[in-house]
Amino acid sequence: MLKNDLLLKALRKEKVSRPPVWMMRQAGRYLPQYIELRKKYDFFTRVQTPELACEITLQPVDIIGVDAAIIFSDILVIPQAMGMTVLMEEGKGPLLPKVIASQNDIDQLNIDVEGNLQYMFNALSLTKREINNRVPLIGFAGAPFTLLCYMVEGKGSKGFEKAKAFCFTQSALAHSLLSKITAATIVYLKAQLKAGADVVQIFDSWSGMLSPDDFDQFAGKYLLQIAEAVAPHGPVILFPKGSASALESLSKNTAVSGIGIDWNMRPEKARLETQGRVTLQGNFDPIRLLMPIPELKKEVHKMIKAFGAQAYIANLGHGIVPHIPVDHAKAFVDAVKEYQE
Repeated sequence: MLKNDLLLKALRKEKVSRPPVWMMRQAGRYLPQYIELRKKYDFFTRVQTPELACEITLQPVDIIGVDAAIIFSDILVIPQAMGMTVLMEEGKGPLLPKVIASQNDIDQLNIDVEGNLQYMFNALSLTKREINNRVPLIGFAGAPFTLLCYMVEGKGSKGFEKAKAFCFTQSALAHSLLSKITAATIVYLKAQLKAGADVVQIFDSWSGMLSPDDFDQFAGKYLLQIAEAVAPHGPVILFPKGSASALESLSKNTAVSGIGIDWNMRPEKARLETQGRVTLQGNFDPIRLLMPIPELKKEVHKMIKAFGAQAYIANLGHGIVPHIPVDHAKAFVDAVKEYQE
Protein backbone atom coordinates (compact mmCIF):
# COMPACT_ATOMS: atom_id res chain seq x y z
CA MET A 1 0.00 0.00 0.00
CA LEU A 2 1.50 3.33 -1.09
CA LYS A 3 2.09 5.81 1.75
CA ASN A 4 1.83 8.72 -0.72
CA ASP A 5 -0.56 7.99 -3.59
CA LEU A 6 -1.34 11.63 -4.52
CA LEU A 7 -0.11 11.13 -8.10
CA LEU A 8 -2.36 8.13 -8.70
CA LYS A 9 -5.32 9.87 -7.08
CA ALA A 10 -4.80 12.93 -9.28
CA LEU A 11 -4.68 10.74 -12.39
CA ARG A 12 -7.93 9.10 -11.34
CA LYS A 13 -9.38 12.59 -10.78
CA GLU A 14 -10.07 11.80 -7.13
CA LYS A 15 -10.11 14.65 -4.60
CA VAL A 16 -6.68 15.49 -3.18
CA SER A 17 -5.58 17.78 -0.34
CA ARG A 18 -3.01 19.36 -2.68
CA PRO A 19 -1.59 18.58 -6.12
CA PRO A 20 1.21 16.00 -6.39
CA VAL A 21 4.56 17.31 -7.61
CA TRP A 22 7.50 15.85 -9.51
CA MET A 23 9.88 17.24 -12.14
CA MET A 24 10.91 15.95 -15.52
CA ARG A 25 14.63 15.08 -15.50
CA GLN A 26 14.54 15.27 -11.70
CA ALA A 27 17.03 12.38 -11.48
CA GLY A 28 20.07 14.00 -13.01
CA ARG A 29 22.49 16.74 -13.75
CA TYR A 30 21.49 19.43 -11.22
CA LEU A 31 22.16 17.10 -8.24
CA PRO A 32 25.73 16.96 -6.86
CA GLN A 33 25.19 13.31 -5.87
CA TYR A 34 24.41 12.47 -9.51
CA ILE A 35 27.45 14.39 -10.76
CA GLU A 36 29.65 12.25 -8.48
CA LEU A 37 28.29 9.08 -10.10
CA ARG A 38 28.74 10.61 -13.56
CA LYS A 39 32.45 11.06 -12.84
CA LYS A 40 32.77 7.32 -12.17
CA TYR A 41 30.53 5.74 -14.81
CA ASP A 42 29.69 6.55 -18.44
CA PHE A 43 26.09 7.27 -19.40
CA PHE A 44 24.97 3.86 -20.62
CA THR A 45 26.72 2.14 -17.71
CA ARG A 46 24.55 4.26 -15.42
CA VAL A 47 21.43 3.39 -17.41
CA GLN A 48 22.17 -0.32 -17.81
CA THR A 49 23.32 -1.09 -14.26
CA PRO A 50 20.14 -1.61 -12.19
CA GLU A 51 21.81 -0.69 -8.89
CA LEU A 52 23.06 2.64 -10.32
CA ALA A 53 19.76 3.43 -12.06
CA CYS A 54 17.95 2.70 -8.80
CA GLU A 55 20.27 4.91 -6.75
CA ILE A 56 19.89 7.81 -9.21
CA THR A 57 16.09 7.37 -9.38
CA LEU A 58 15.79 7.64 -5.60
CA GLN A 59 18.06 10.68 -5.20
CA PRO A 60 15.36 13.34 -5.85
CA VAL A 61 12.87 11.50 -3.59
CA ASP A 62 15.39 11.64 -0.74
CA ILE A 63 16.89 15.08 -1.47
CA ILE A 64 14.04 17.30 -2.66
CA GLY A 65 10.99 15.33 -1.52
CA VAL A 66 9.03 14.82 -4.76
CA ASP A 67 5.76 12.87 -4.74
CA ALA A 68 6.90 10.39 -7.41
CA ALA A 69 10.09 8.80 -8.68
CA ILE A 70 10.79 8.46 -12.40
CA ILE A 71 13.14 5.66 -13.40
CA PHE A 72 16.54 6.83 -14.59
CA SER A 73 16.90 5.86 -18.25
CA ASP A 74 16.81 7.44 -21.71
CA ILE A 75 14.35 7.52 -24.59
CA LEU A 76 17.02 6.18 -26.98
CA VAL A 77 17.17 2.76 -25.33
CA ILE A 78 14.41 1.73 -27.78
CA PRO A 79 16.41 2.39 -31.00
CA GLN A 80 19.33 0.70 -29.24
CA ALA A 81 17.22 -2.35 -28.34
CA MET A 82 15.91 -2.43 -31.92
CA GLY A 83 19.48 -2.90 -33.14
CA MET A 84 20.82 0.59 -33.78
CA THR A 85 24.11 1.86 -32.38
CA VAL A 86 23.54 4.78 -30.00
CA LEU A 87 26.51 6.67 -28.60
CA MET A 88 26.24 9.25 -25.84
CA GLU A 89 29.01 11.77 -25.23
CA GLU A 90 28.84 13.90 -22.08
CA GLY A 91 27.96 17.46 -23.03
CA LYS A 92 27.43 16.61 -26.71
CA GLY A 93 24.24 14.55 -26.73
CA PRO A 94 23.36 11.41 -28.66
CA LEU A 95 24.92 10.14 -31.88
CA LEU A 96 23.50 7.36 -34.07
CA PRO A 97 26.27 6.63 -36.60
CA LYS A 98 24.09 4.59 -39.00
CA VAL A 99 20.73 6.17 -39.72
CA ILE A 100 17.49 4.80 -41.16
CA ALA A 101 17.23 5.65 -44.86
CA SER A 102 15.47 2.74 -46.60
CA GLN A 103 12.86 0.00 -46.16
CA ASN A 104 15.73 -2.46 -45.84
CA ASP A 105 17.02 -0.50 -42.83
CA ILE A 106 13.55 -0.63 -41.28
CA ASP A 107 13.18 -4.36 -41.99
CA GLN A 108 16.36 -5.04 -40.02
CA LEU A 109 14.99 -3.38 -36.89
CA ASN A 110 13.93 -5.77 -34.15
CA ILE A 111 10.58 -5.12 -32.40
CA ASP A 112 10.94 -7.94 -29.88
CA VAL A 113 12.86 -5.65 -27.52
CA GLU A 114 12.09 -7.22 -24.13
CA GLY A 115 15.22 -9.37 -24.00
CA ASN A 116 17.51 -6.43 -24.85
CA LEU A 117 15.88 -4.25 -22.18
CA GLN A 118 15.94 -6.69 -19.27
CA TYR A 119 18.30 -4.34 -17.41
CA MET A 120 15.51 -1.73 -17.43
CA PHE A 121 12.93 -4.11 -15.97
CA ASN A 122 15.47 -5.24 -13.35
CA ALA A 123 16.08 -1.57 -12.45
CA LEU A 124 12.33 -0.98 -12.08
CA SER A 125 11.85 -4.06 -9.90
CA LEU A 126 14.83 -3.14 -7.71
CA THR A 127 13.68 0.49 -7.40
CA LYS A 128 10.13 -0.59 -6.58
CA ARG A 129 11.50 -2.67 -3.74
CA GLU A 130 13.91 0.02 -2.47
CA ILE A 131 11.32 2.80 -2.63
CA ASN A 132 9.40 0.79 -0.03
CA ASN A 133 5.95 2.14 -0.95
CA ARG A 134 6.94 5.76 -0.18
CA VAL A 135 5.84 7.19 -3.55
CA PRO A 136 4.71 5.87 -6.96
CA LEU A 137 7.26 4.92 -9.62
CA ILE A 138 6.96 6.33 -13.13
CA GLY A 139 8.25 4.52 -16.22
CA PHE A 140 8.60 6.17 -19.61
CA ALA A 141 9.40 5.95 -23.29
CA GLY A 142 10.05 8.30 -26.17
CA ALA A 143 7.19 8.80 -28.63
CA PRO A 144 7.48 7.30 -32.11
CA PHE A 145 7.84 10.64 -33.93
CA THR A 146 10.55 11.86 -31.55
CA LEU A 147 12.46 8.57 -31.91
CA LEU A 148 12.10 8.75 -35.71
CA CYS A 149 13.75 12.18 -35.57
CA TYR A 150 16.89 10.72 -33.99
CA MET A 151 16.86 7.50 -36.02
CA VAL A 152 16.70 9.40 -39.34
CA GLU A 153 18.77 12.47 -38.41
CA GLY A 154 21.41 10.57 -36.43
CA LYS A 155 21.79 13.25 -33.75
CA GLY A 156 20.02 16.13 -32.06
CA SER A 157 19.02 19.07 -34.23
CA LYS A 158 17.30 22.44 -33.90
CA GLY A 159 14.76 21.73 -36.63
CA PHE A 160 15.21 18.05 -37.59
CA GLU A 161 14.83 19.10 -41.24
CA LYS A 162 16.13 15.76 -42.53
CA ALA A 163 13.64 13.81 -40.41
CA LYS A 164 10.73 16.04 -41.44
CA ALA A 165 11.74 15.75 -45.10
CA PHE A 166 11.77 11.97 -44.68
CA CYS A 167 8.17 12.12 -43.40
CA PHE A 168 6.95 14.49 -46.13
CA THR A 169 8.75 12.99 -49.15
CA GLN A 170 8.74 9.30 -48.18
CA SER A 171 5.60 9.07 -46.08
CA ALA A 172 5.10 5.34 -46.69
CA LEU A 173 8.59 4.68 -45.32
CA ALA A 174 7.97 7.05 -42.42
CA HIS A 175 4.77 5.25 -41.44
CA SER A 176 6.51 1.89 -41.76
CA LEU A 177 9.17 3.09 -39.31
CA LEU A 178 6.65 4.76 -36.98
CA SER A 179 4.55 1.57 -36.88
CA LYS A 180 7.59 -0.50 -35.97
CA ILE A 181 8.65 1.91 -33.20
CA THR A 182 5.05 1.91 -31.93
CA ALA A 183 4.96 -1.89 -31.72
CA ALA A 184 8.27 -1.98 -29.82
CA THR A 185 7.16 0.81 -27.47
CA ILE A 186 3.92 -0.98 -26.58
CA VAL A 187 5.89 -4.11 -25.63
CA TYR A 188 8.35 -1.96 -23.65
CA LEU A 189 5.77 0.02 -21.66
CA LYS A 190 3.64 -3.02 -20.81
CA ALA A 191 6.76 -4.74 -19.49
CA GLN A 192 7.67 -1.64 -17.45
CA LEU A 193 4.27 -1.72 -15.73
CA LYS A 194 4.65 -5.44 -15.10
CA ALA A 195 8.13 -4.88 -13.61
CA GLY A 196 6.97 -2.30 -11.07
CA ALA A 197 6.09 1.03 -12.71
CA ASP A 198 2.82 2.48 -11.39
CA VAL A 199 2.40 4.98 -14.26
CA VAL A 200 4.06 5.53 -17.63
CA GLN A 201 4.73 8.75 -19.52
CA ILE A 202 5.38 9.09 -23.26
CA PHE A 203 7.68 11.96 -24.20
CA ASP A 204 7.08 13.52 -27.63
CA SER A 205 9.82 16.10 -27.28
CA TRP A 206 9.86 17.17 -30.94
CA SER A 207 6.19 16.94 -31.96
CA GLY A 208 5.93 20.74 -31.66
CA MET A 209 7.83 21.04 -34.95
CA LEU A 210 4.81 19.60 -36.78
CA SER A 211 1.80 21.57 -38.00
CA PRO A 212 -1.55 20.49 -36.50
CA ASP A 213 -2.37 18.34 -39.56
CA ASP A 214 1.11 16.81 -39.66
CA PHE A 215 0.92 16.13 -35.91
CA ASP A 216 -2.28 14.14 -36.44
CA GLN A 217 -0.65 12.12 -39.21
CA PHE A 218 2.87 11.47 -37.89
CA ALA A 219 2.59 11.83 -34.10
CA GLY A 220 -0.90 11.85 -32.59
CA LYS A 221 -2.22 8.64 -34.10
CA TYR A 222 0.77 6.69 -32.80
CA LEU A 223 0.60 8.27 -29.33
CA LEU A 224 -3.03 7.18 -29.08
CA GLN A 225 -2.29 3.72 -30.45
CA ILE A 226 0.26 3.22 -27.65
CA ALA A 227 -2.07 4.68 -25.00
CA GLU A 228 -4.93 2.39 -26.05
CA ALA A 229 -2.71 -0.70 -25.87
CA VAL A 230 -1.04 0.22 -22.57
CA ALA A 231 -3.89 1.84 -20.57
CA PRO A 232 -5.49 -1.49 -19.50
CA HIS A 233 -2.22 -2.19 -17.64
CA GLY A 234 -1.71 1.23 -15.96
CA PRO A 235 -2.26 4.99 -16.31
CA VAL A 236 -0.69 6.74 -19.30
CA ILE A 237 0.48 10.38 -19.38
CA LEU A 238 1.24 11.96 -22.76
CA PHE A 239 3.69 14.85 -23.09
CA PRO A 240 3.54 16.24 -26.66
CA LYS A 241 5.77 19.29 -26.14
CA GLY A 242 4.76 22.32 -28.20
CA SER A 243 1.63 20.67 -29.58
CA ALA A 244 -1.08 22.71 -27.85
CA SER A 245 -3.35 22.38 -30.89
CA ALA A 246 -3.64 18.64 -30.18
CA LEU A 247 -4.78 19.02 -26.59
CA GLU A 248 -8.50 18.82 -27.31
CA SER A 249 -8.35 15.74 -29.56
CA LEU A 250 -5.88 13.82 -27.34
CA SER A 251 -7.98 14.50 -24.23
CA LYS A 252 -11.05 12.92 -25.86
CA ASN A 253 -9.41 9.49 -25.87
CA THR A 254 -10.34 7.63 -22.68
CA ALA A 255 -7.03 5.71 -22.72
CA VAL A 256 -5.23 8.95 -21.79
CA SER A 257 -5.15 9.66 -18.04
CA GLY A 258 -2.97 12.77 -18.13
CA ILE A 259 -1.45 15.27 -20.54
CA GLY A 260 1.64 17.34 -19.82
CA ILE A 261 1.78 20.84 -21.24
CA ASP A 262 4.67 23.24 -21.71
CA TRP A 263 4.81 26.90 -20.68
CA ASN A 264 3.53 28.18 -24.04
CA MET A 265 -0.10 27.63 -23.08
CA ARG A 266 -2.11 29.31 -20.35
CA PRO A 267 -3.51 26.88 -17.75
CA GLU A 268 -7.02 28.34 -18.21
CA LYS A 269 -6.83 27.65 -21.96
CA ALA A 270 -5.64 24.07 -21.32
CA ARG A 271 -8.59 23.49 -18.98
CA LEU A 272 -10.97 24.90 -21.58
CA GLU A 273 -9.55 22.67 -24.33
CA THR A 274 -9.75 19.51 -22.22
CA GLN A 275 -13.05 20.16 -20.40
CA GLY A 276 -12.11 18.08 -17.36
CA ARG A 277 -11.62 14.91 -19.43
CA VAL A 278 -8.01 14.37 -18.33
CA THR A 279 -5.62 15.36 -15.55
CA LEU A 280 -3.26 18.14 -16.62
CA GLN A 281 0.44 18.27 -15.76
CA GLY A 282 2.88 21.17 -15.96
CA ASN A 283 3.81 23.85 -16.85
CA PHE A 284 6.44 25.88 -14.95
CA ASP A 285 9.26 27.17 -17.14
CA PRO A 286 12.41 25.44 -15.76
CA ILE A 287 14.41 28.68 -16.05
CA ARG A 288 11.98 30.31 -13.60
CA LEU A 289 13.55 28.06 -10.96
CA LEU A 290 16.43 30.59 -10.95
CA MET A 291 14.16 33.28 -9.48
CA PRO A 292 14.68 34.33 -5.86
CA ILE A 293 12.97 31.69 -3.73
CA PRO A 294 10.17 33.89 -2.31
CA GLU A 295 9.20 34.99 -5.85
CA LEU A 296 9.53 31.43 -7.16
CA LYS A 297 7.09 30.18 -4.53
CA LYS A 298 4.59 32.93 -5.39
CA GLU A 299 4.76 31.96 -9.07
CA VAL A 300 4.20 28.28 -8.21
CA HIS A 301 1.09 29.16 -6.17
CA LYS A 302 -0.12 31.35 -9.02
CA MET A 303 0.30 28.42 -11.43
CA ILE A 304 -1.62 26.01 -9.19
CA LYS A 305 -4.42 28.52 -8.73
CA ALA A 306 -4.68 28.94 -12.51
CA PHE A 307 -4.91 25.18 -13.11
CA GLY A 308 -6.94 24.40 -10.01
CA ALA A 309 -5.63 21.97 -7.43
CA GLN A 310 -7.78 19.01 -8.53
CA ALA A 311 -7.00 16.71 -11.49
CA TYR A 312 -3.64 18.45 -11.70
CA ILE A 313 0.02 17.44 -11.29
CA ALA A 314 2.50 20.23 -10.60
CA ASN A 315 5.53 19.88 -12.83
CA LEU A 316 7.80 21.81 -15.15
CA GLY A 317 6.99 22.56 -18.78
CA HIS A 318 10.09 20.56 -19.76
CA GLY A 319 13.05 18.94 -17.99
CA ILE A 320 15.01 20.67 -15.23
CA VAL A 321 18.27 22.15 -16.55
CA PRO A 322 21.71 21.39 -15.07
CA HIS A 323 22.54 24.78 -13.52
CA ILE A 324 19.47 25.00 -11.24
CA PRO A 325 20.51 25.22 -7.55
CA VAL A 326 19.23 22.26 -5.53
CA ASP A 327 17.63 24.55 -2.92
CA HIS A 328 15.60 26.21 -5.69
CA ALA A 329 14.40 22.83 -6.96
CA LYS A 330 13.44 21.96 -3.39
CA ALA A 331 11.66 25.32 -3.03
CA PHE A 332 9.54 24.45 -6.08
CA VAL A 333 8.50 21.17 -4.44
CA ASP A 334 7.97 22.81 -1.05
CA ALA A 335 5.80 25.54 -2.60
CA VAL A 336 3.43 22.89 -3.98
CA LYS A 337 3.32 21.11 -0.62
CA GLU A 338 2.55 24.40 1.12
CA TYR A 339 -0.32 25.29 -1.24
CA GLN A 340 -3.73 25.68 0.33
CA GLU A 341 -6.96 26.34 -1.51
